[in-house]
Amino acid sequence: MYSLFVDTSYKYLTVAIEKDNKIVSSYSEECFKRQSEQLFVVIEELFKEAKLDKKLIEAVYITEGPGSYTGVRIAMTLAKVLCEIRNIKLYTISSLKLYAGGKANTMVLMDARANRAYVGIYDEGKCLLEDTALSISEIDPKDYNVVLDGQLIGKVFVNPNIVECFLNTKDSFVEVDNINHLTPKYLKESDAYYR
Repeated sequence: MYSLFVDTSYKYLTVAIEKDNKIVSSYSEECFKRQSEQLFVVIEELFKEAKLDKKLIEAVYITEGPGSYTGVRIAMTLAKVLCEIRNIKLYTISSLKLYAGGKANTMVLMDARANRAYVGIYDEGKCLLEDTALSISEIDPKDYNVVLDGQLIGKVFVNPNIVECFLNTKDSFVEVDNINHLTPKYLKESDAYYR
């Protein structure tokens, strides 16, 4: 069974075609604010490169947020249309859980602007801190391995291999029962700002 992985929740455009837990073809590049322009072009190129017919895709895996408001909607809209038209399965995962990549003791920070960050803490796929938005001053990295925007709290920026993260977290994705009810996971301003 072939699966299509798509993530546009951060500043990268990541697309991969997978079969039997092996990547057949993939693309992951910084593409901030151009993801919608590049997504269909990249998908076409990956299928040509792999010499595959798009009709072989039986499942689509996407992130549901948090992240860029527009970015999350780009992948979600593509997936909903594709899955509806082709009657194939759709799976989602938290963007932060994906970027944790199933690794141990990992804090994922994603810049949420206005001196805030989306934060999730995971240990080998287990959630230690539900995805939330915090002011930068509230974030304590402790002894966590920090990925993505660590520079916000005095750490270094660490970009995980997103394609590898897809493979490592594939079993953590949740099947969407009704794609018409699927909405992006945006963290409410009240949760983010008024703790």
